[in-house]
Formats: sequence, C-alpha cells, structure tokens
Amino acid sequence: MLLAVILLPMITGLFVPLIKWKKDSHRELFIETLVIINTILVWYIILGPDHSPHTLVSFTGGLTITFCADGLGVIFAGLVSTLWPLATLYAFEYMTKEEHESVFFMFYTMTYGVTLGIALADNILTMYFFYELLTIVTVPLVMHTLSRKAILAGRKYMYYSLGGAAFAFIGMIFVIIYGITPEFTLGGVLDMSIIGDKTNVLLLIYVLAFFGFGVKAAVCPFNSWLPDAGVAPTPVTALLHAVAVVKSGAFAIFRLTYYCFGAEFLRGTWAQYVTMAATMFTIVYGCSRAVKETHLKRRLAYSTISNLSYILFGVTMMSPLGMVAGLSHMLMHAVMKICSFFCAGSIMHQTEREYINEMDGLGYKMPQVYGIFAISGLALMGVPGLAGFVSKWNLASAAVESGMPLAYVGIVCLLVSAVLTAIYMMSFVIRGFFPVKDFDHSINDGIKDPNWKMLLPLYIFVAFMLYFGLHSTPIMEVLCHVAGL
Repeated sequence: MLLAVILLPMITGLFVPLIKWKKDSHRELFIETLVIINTILVWYIILGPDHSPHTLVSFTGGLTITFCADGLGVIFAGLVSTLWPLATLYAFEYMTKEEHESVFFMFYTMTYGVTLGIALADNILTMYFFYELLTIVTVPLVMHTLSRKAILAGRKYMYYSLGGAAFAFIGMIFVIIYGITPEFTLGGVLDMSIIGDKTNVLLLIYVLAFFGFGVKAAVCPFNSWLPDAGVAPTPVTALLHAVAVVKSGAFAIFRLTYYCFGAEFLRGTWAQYVTMAATMFTIVYGCSRAVKETHLKRRLAYSTISNLSYILFGVTMMSPLGMVAGLSHMLMHAVMKICSFFCAGSIMHQTEREYINEMDGLGYKMPQVYGIFAISGLALMGVPGLAGFVSKWNLASAAVESGMPLAYVGIVCLLVSAVLTAIYMMSFVIRGFFPVKDFDHSINDGIKDPNWKMLLPLYIFVAFMLYFGLHSTPIMEVLCHVAGL
C-alpha cells in the first residue's frame, strides 16, 4: 500500500498527455478521481494498524529505498494528501486560460506521488532520492508558460536546488558513515563511540546540510528563487509556497535535526546558534520585503519566506516543545498560505491584473474572495480564534521554555513579524474595500467572483483555519505524541 500511493500518481500522471481526451471535463474527472482515490489510500495507511516498512530496492552496505509511515511521516503525508485534491480542483478552472494543460497536469499529478515519497521515506537515502526527484518534476511546472521570465525563474530554481542538494548530499554521507543505521530514529542515529574528536566536523556538516535542505525552505541567503518562481501559474506557486517544495525542505530539516543528528548532540552548540540566528534573520527579512513589494504574488512569496523560518525557528530550539511548535506552524501555515495564494490567483484570473495598485475597489466586485483573503491575513497575523494564533503561541511558549537568550530574541522577531504581516496583508484588503477618494469604480465593471471550482477550496480552507483555531487540542495531542511528549 505504501508503494501504491507513491507510484500511482507518478505512473498514472504520465498517461495524462498521451490520452486523446474528447473533452477537458473528461480529463478533469480522470485526474480528480485519481487524486481522491490516492488521498483515501493515504488516509487508510495513516489510520490503519500496520505501519511496517516496505523495501523497494536494496543496495550493498545495508542501504535501501524503503518506505514507512512513522509519526512525522504521517503528519506530512496527511497534510499533502488533504490539500492536493482541493488544489487540483482549483487548478482546473485556473488553467483554462493557459496552454498545454495536459502536460501541466502530468507533472502536477506526478509531484503528488514524489512528495509522498519524501513524507513516507524510512531512511535518509530514500528521502534524498525523492527530494532530488522533486526538483526534476517541479522545474517544468515553474517554466510552464515558457516566457523569458518563466525560463529564467526555472533555471534559477534548478540551480539553487541542485546546489543545495549537493550540501545535503554531504550531510547524508556523514550520517550513513557515522550513524548506527541510516533509518530515521527519533533522538538521532549518530554512533558516539566512533565520533571521537570529530564533534566540530559533524557540527559543521550539520550546518552545511541544514542550509542545503534549507534552500527549498528559502532560508536566507538562499531564498531569491522563491519570489521569482511566482511567474508560474498560481496552482504551481501555491504548491511551491504552501505544500510540496518548501514544506519538503522544512520536513527534511526536521528529519536531519531530530532523526539523524539528534537534538541532544546539537543543543547548546555553535551549530544551534548559527542556524537559529539564520532563521530569526529570515523571519524579519521576509516580512520587511513583503511590505515593500507591489506585485501581489511576490508579496505573498516574501511572506512565505518569513513563515517558513517560523517553522525552522521551532526546529532549531532542539527540544520536544520546539519540534511540536515547528510542526504546528508547518500545518497551520500550509492552510493559511494556500488559501491566500488561491485568493490572489482568483483575483488575477478574473482581472488579469498583477500589481496591488491595480486592484483598488475590487472588494466590491469580488466580496467572497476578498473576504476570505482577509480571514487568511488575520490568521497569518496570529489573531486569536484562527489557526495562526495556535502555532505562534506554541513557538513563543517553546522559546520561553528553552531558556535560551537567543530564543528570547526570536520572540521579539515574531512580534515584529506580526506587525509587518498586518501591514502587508491588511493594506491590500483595505485598498480593495476602501479605495482613494474619487476612485473611478467603472474600471472594475464586469469583474466578479470566480465559479465554484475556485471558491469551494477557499471556503474549505477557511473552515480549516477556524477549526484549528478554535479546536486545536486533538491535533496538538497528535503532535506531542510524535515529538515523544
């Protein structure tokens, strides 16, 4: 079953451009049915009693391509499988104005399986293999329009990803050599009996691997690819920024920190301080750039850069509470950010406008989209009663519990980020409903909210944000169990 949920989207996706569809609706029905079936299978695995590993390929030296549904893996797999059918439904309507739809949906569907391969990897070799494969299947999505900007953005994304993967590869080799096993084990796998005086070398390798996997998580200074990738169709950027690529980077750092090197080995070392400082800088940098940005999707991209380092800030606390806090923001941010990106995509799809100063007064014409965007903005700010408040509270609580002076500075960064988030999210909403005096509303004539294919996922995301904000106890109990609390 583990192998099926990974290979089904990857193999079936290849047939999408090969089949001669009589109607686009037939292709849409085929893809959506496939994605929903795969999601049902994933949740059957998550809720089922059998979480034993499944080996696909064995190599010499005890290295294997093996899959296993452990606690951390099912959290990420559950997130991906829940959001993907909604993202696919949204993509059907959005892509009606784009060309080469079948090729687009081939890579889009394959990405689902590859991301699940990362989530359900049993060891660092398997995760690294699918991590590299993720770059291969998402580069064509970034370059889909084949415009000059898209091609340049795709190249940049590929160069950054391959460069980061090289550093991650070094980390993988050292984990295999100095580890008792390549399999992920909560608490770490390093064999302290053979490390000897090489502690600082391994700390250096951890930092290199952190920034290597951190390329996809857009850690400064390796984040400029993410705003540029906004030239891709919105269903792609939503997956890049909320679900597949950036969350895979953050997920890999969870594995690297807590399941390979081990929090006990890293806590209190210079490696912890370096990585934590990098995340704190990225939090403030991303929000600051978002305030200045006038292009809607690029503004949200800088917001993503900031919020990803919220997750990594939790990781670098090197504690069970820090792990819980990082995981909670990984889940909450995925819902909040995919919602805001889909709102942005709906506006651009209906108006063919990209810059914020072109969107004054649209709140009257698209009240549903603008209202939902406002809710996602409030959630990102951390307003009580919404999902973002829960994860930010967890991060602040974990920082206080750590007792680290540097973590206290991180709390200040979170507060500064909340203020800047209010500025860059709410200023857009205010312009939509309260344009400047003497604004000519006639320029927005004929514009309206999109159809149900775009609106239904948005309302479901709002329901998630409210549910997680008002009733977070069940999910927090699950996360605490995963972190060993």
